[in-house]
Amino acid sequence: MANKTGITEQKTQAFVDCQNHRMLIGGQWVDALNNKRIEVINPANETVIGNIPCAQPEDVNKAVSFAKDALEQDAWGRMRPSARQNLLLKLADLIERDARIIAELEAVDNGKSADIALAVDVGLGLEFFRYMAGWATKIEGSTLDVSVPMAPPEADFFAYTRREPVGVVAAIIPWNFPFLMACWKIAPALAAGCTVILKPAEQTSLSALYLGQLIEEVGFPAGVVNIITGDGQTTGSALTKHPGINKISFTGSTQVGQMIGRAAMDNMARVTLELGGKSPMIVLKDCDPEKAAQGAAQAIFFNHGQVCSAGSRLYVHRSIFDTVVSRLVELAEAIPMGPGLDSSAQMGPLVSQVQLDRVCQYIESGRKEGARLVTGGERVDRKGYYVKPTIFTSEDDSLVIAREEIFGPVLVVIPFDDVDEAVRRANDSPYGLAASIWSNDLSLVQRLIPKLKAGTVWVNGHNMLDAGVPFGGYKLSGVGRDMGKQSLDSYLETKSVFMAL
Repeated sequence: MANKTGITEQKTQAFVDCQNHRMLIGGQWVDALNNKRIEVINPANETVIGNIPCAQPEDVNKAVSFAKDALEQDAWGRMRPSARQNLLLKLADLIERDARIIAELEAVDNGKSADIALAVDVGLGLEFFRYMAGWATKIEGSTLDVSVPMAPPEADFFAYTRREPVGVVAAIIPWNFPFLMACWKIAPALAAGCTVILKPAEQTSLSALYLGQLIEEVGFPAGVVNIITGDGQTTGSALTKHPGINKISFTGSTQVGQMIGRAAMDNMARVTLELGGKSPMIVLKDCDPEKAAQGAAQAIFFNHGQVCSAGSRLYVHRSIFDTVVSRLVELAEAIPMGPGLDSSAQMGPLVSQVQLDRVCQYIESGRKEGARLVTGGERVDRKGYYVKPTIFTSEDDSLVIAREEIFGPVLVVIPFDDVDEAVRRANDSPYGLAASIWSNDLSLVQRLIPKLKAGTVWVNGHNMLDAGVPFGGYKLSGVGRDMGKQSLDSYLETKSVFMAL
């Protein structure tokens, strides 16, 4: 039974009631050395529900030191792959056990629906841990027949490669899918034998700190996973610039990702960047308008539009344009809004006042540039960071709202007459994270897929994910991939060995 806050789990309430949360460094729960803290705000009602440490450079030094020591100690460095696998599987079991608690923490901290977080964020996270656990025992090198120049005929050589953990990993995650992103970073790093310093977004750190408790309960050696909280300018900057970091895995905005990429190069740290997007949807003339409208609504309004791959540009063939737009408006206006702990709500608040202001500024920009506002376009008149689902139409996709990532429930619908024109316009973007095509003509679809410059192309769906399928982007949408075997490869170095026999 839910209490007056909507929380159903006693452990969730107890965790939220712990006003002064601590960080996990070297197997100990600690405050920042200077005791500086950041308020935790519930975006559904704008109330302060606690605070977290704001780690300073000296805290980062401490975490890196523990992570480096753990990497070199036998308890982790010489642990058998099957033992790493078992730890990851046990962690997945604990995530499944406490799934509702984690989902409710996401609802309180981020604003998203607890029911959706349970199915998507936590569900995909624990599946990914189980998927990556299996890879821990399947890391392999190769043997090679070699021809060594200038060697005498009787000389005999043997060569092989071995895969080794890249080292200490800095994992920096965003606020839109806090728990899921933590899983995406931690699981492959641990499967590869690395040690990790996780820095969640300062707006949404609670689920990461709860994950730290589960990691401790599983029994990972101290220092293998460290979780530090703080802002980007202080904590994040110190972490990405630290010479003891061997690999940075970042998910977030393109602008911050570019800065992190430059910092990584200074230390030659390996880097994976999953960045922004302005993902197009292309609806061909044979597509059922109802199916197109339902799909477009899900693509842009899921998670309040705070999705890097959100279908925020919708290109619809002119012959069905009016029908699709009309149905989209009906769907948008029927979405019930409310706190994430309200099971009747399908859309919650944006994550913060900053994000609310950003989205509202983009909406005003659309008005000023002459786009036609067909629904929404304003803040909801209630406490909390709520913005109505918003739809613009325009013939001009050079508008700011059609080119820049808004990261909110704002859609621009654009008509087209020719399929090649639609593909050209879809590709005319600095981003290339994802795209989707909606059609029953799969022969035409197959010809269009290679033409789209995007890391993922969905057909008759959008935002579909699987643990085994890589996710990442082209162009300014990033470098490298999360999920799938490719994500594991990015946490491994290849060592070549020559041996004279």
